[in-house]
Amino acid sequence: MKNPTRLNIRRLKFAIIIVSLVVFFLFYKLAKIQLVEANDLKKQAMRQWTKSLEIEPLRGIIYDRNGKKLAINAPSYTVWAYIAEIENPQEVAEQLSPHLEISEEEILKLITTGTNMRKLKQSISLEQAEAIKSLGINGITITEGTKRYYPLNNLASYVLGFTDIDNNGQYGVEKSYNSYLKGTPGLWIKSTDAVNRQLPFDGEIIYDAQNGNNLILTIDENIQRFAEEAAYEALVNNDAKSVNVIVMDPMTGEILAMANKPDYNINSPRTPIDEQTKMDWANLDSEQLQNEWFKLWRNYSVNDLYEPGSTFKIITAAAAIEEGLVNQNTHFHCNGFYREIPNVTLRCAKWYDPHGDQDLYEAFANSCNIAFINMANMVGKETMLKYIKAFGFGELTEIDLIGEQRGIIPMQPKDISDVNLATISYGHSVAVTPIQMINALSAVANGGYLMTPHVVKTIIDEDGNIVKNNLPEIKRQVISQSTSKIMLEMLEKTVSEGTGTKSYIPGYRVGGKTGTAEKIIDGKYVQDKYISSFGGVAPVENPRIAVLFIVDEPSVTYYGGTVAGPYAKDIIEKTLEYLGVPKEMSEEEIEENTEELIMPDLVGLTLLEASKLLNELNIKYVLEYKNISQESIVSQQFPLAGQEIDTNTIVDLYFEESKP
Repeated sequence: MKNPTRLNIRRLKFAIIIVSLVVFFLFYKLAKIQLVEANDLKKQAMRQWTKSLEIEPLRGIIYDRNGKKLAINAPSYTVWAYIAEIENPQEVAEQLSPHLEISEEEILKLITTGTNMRKLKQSISLEQAEAIKSLGINGITITEGTKRYYPLNNLASYVLGFTDIDNNGQYGVEKSYNSYLKGTPGLWIKSTDAVNRQLPFDGEIIYDAQNGNNLILTIDENIQRFAEEAAYEALVNNDAKSVNVIVMDPMTGEILAMANKPDYNINSPRTPIDEQTKMDWANLDSEQLQNEWFKLWRNYSVNDLYEPGSTFKIITAAAAIEEGLVNQNTHFHCNGFYREIPNVTLRCAKWYDPHGDQDLYEAFANSCNIAFINMANMVGKETMLKYIKAFGFGELTEIDLIGEQRGIIPMQPKDISDVNLATISYGHSVAVTPIQMINALSAVANGGYLMTPHVVKTIIDEDGNIVKNNLPEIKRQVISQSTSKIMLEMLEKTVSEGTGTKSYIPGYRVGGKTGTAEKIIDGKYVQDKYISSFGGVAPVENPRIAVLFIVDEPSVTYYGGTVAGPYAKDIIEKTLEYLGVPKEMSEEEIEENTEELIMPDLVGLTLLEASKLLNELNIKYVLEYKNISQESIVSQQFPLAGQEIDTNTIVDLYFEESKP
C-alpha cells in the first residue's frame, strides 16, 4: 500500500476542515434556533396557526334616579369576509351589495385585497343579517354584537349623549364616563389552517370580557318630561330660536332635569327631528353638514354663554346685604334714569313710569335698574368682583359633562369702569353659562353654600356593587344663612307682587327673579333680539327645587316674567306635586282659585291662538306635541266648549297632524 502523498494529506485536511465548519455551522444554527430564537419562532408559528377574535364587552346601562333605563344595549350584527374562502368575488359582491347598501365596486375591493379576515359592515339589522345568511355564501360570516339604544329617543339627549359605531361615548355622560361604561374586551383564540378554518382536534382559549359599569343618574325621568314639555311649549308659543331648562336640587347640587329645545333623537343623532331642518341640510357639503351636527349636539346648559340680565340682580343684592350696606329699611329713588356718569345715561326698564321711592324689597320685586346701580356703587368694584367670583362666575362649576365654559367676567377691579359696574349690577357686561346661574341661585336658596352640580349619582358594577358615589360637595360658603333668608323673602315678594307674578302658584310659596337681556351678536347688542329668563326656587320655607328657564329670541314678546315665567311655574307646580309636597292654601287663595269659568271653543284655532287664549284666562293645558307646530289646528278639546270649569281645570288639546 502506497503511503499517502503530501498532496493527498493536504486535500484530506482541507476536506476535514470544510466538513467541520459545516457541522459547526449546523450545530450553531440548531443551538440558535433551539435556545435563542425559540420563543420568537414559536410566536410566529402561533400567529400562523391561530386566529384571535376580540369578544366585545357589554356597555354599562344608564338609569335615571328611580331605576328607569335610559340607555341599554341592543343586538347588532357585523358582516365579515374570509377572503381565502371566497371563490367568485364578483358574484359575491353582486349578491351582497343590495343587502349591505354598499356599491359592488367597494365590496369587490374589500374582498380581493389581502388574505385575512375583513370587516365588510358593522351594525346591520336582524333582517339584513338573516337575508345574507340565507344566501349561503362561502367565506361570508355574520357575528352578533351590541349597539347602544335609547328607549326614550330624545328624552334627556343632552345629558345622555351618544356613542359612535364602535360603542365609544361621544357626548354627555356617555363621553364623560366612557372609561366606566365601556368595559374590557375579552379574547377568543383558536387554531386554524392556511385558509382560516378552525382545526377540529385542537383546543381553544377564551378570555371572558369584563362588562362595563352602570350609571345611576340624578335625573328623574318624570321631572325631565315636565321640563321638556314646558320647553317645547315655550319654543312653539314664543316662536323662539331655542329654549333651555335646568331643574336642580339646591341642597345637594343634583341635576333633576336638563333640557334643550330644539333637540335630537340620540338613536340617530345626525338626523334632525323636524322636516324644515332636514330640507335645509339637504344641499350642504360634508364640512357644512358636520358643523351643523356640532351645533345640534352642543349642550346650551354648559357649552354656551349668555348675558343673564336681571336674574343677575340676585348677586348684586346678596353682596349688598351680606356687606351690611342695605337692609329692609334702605330706600331708593327711581326717576327712570341714571345720569351720574359723565356723558352716559342709563335707564330703568320702566323709565316711562318711574318707580319713585321704594324700599329694598320693593326695588327687588320691581327689578329697578336704578336701585341696583346704586347698590353696586355702594358695594364697590373690588367687593363686587369678589362676590361675582365667590358665586362661581368665571370658573368651572366642575359639572360632570364635557365642554363646560368658564364665562366672561372682569379679571381685576381695574378692568371695571364706572359704566361696567353699573351695567354689571343688572346683568350686562358679563357672560355666564346656565349651569353657573342656577348654581348661584341655589347657593342663595340653600343657606349660602355653593355646590358642585352633578348628573351622575352612583356608579355600580353588573353585580350591583358600588364602584363610586358622587356625594354632595360644598365648594364654599358665599353668604350667611341670615342673608339667604332675606334673599328668599325678596324672591318670594317678586313672585307674589312684582315682575314674577305669572309664576305665582296658589298653595306653594314660590320665589323667583325674572330676566330680560338684549343679545350680543358679533360683539354688538342687537335690537329686537332678546334672551328672556326666569330663575325660581320652591317652596321658599324649605327649597326642594331650583328652576332656570331661558328662552332665546322669543318673537311674541320678550319680558322674562311673561315669556319664561309661566312655563317655569308649570314645571315647579308639577314637580312639587310629584314630590309629594302638600299645598297649603289660605282661604283667600281657595276663594280666588275656585272661580267658575266657561270653557271657550278652541276647535279650529291654531296652537298659537289657542295657547294665547288659555294663557289669558290663566287656564292650564296639556297637549301631545309630536308632529305639530304652532300652526297646527285644534281638532278636539276636553272639557268641551261651553262647560263650566274652575281655574284648576287642566284642558286637553288634540291636533290635526301637521303636513310635512
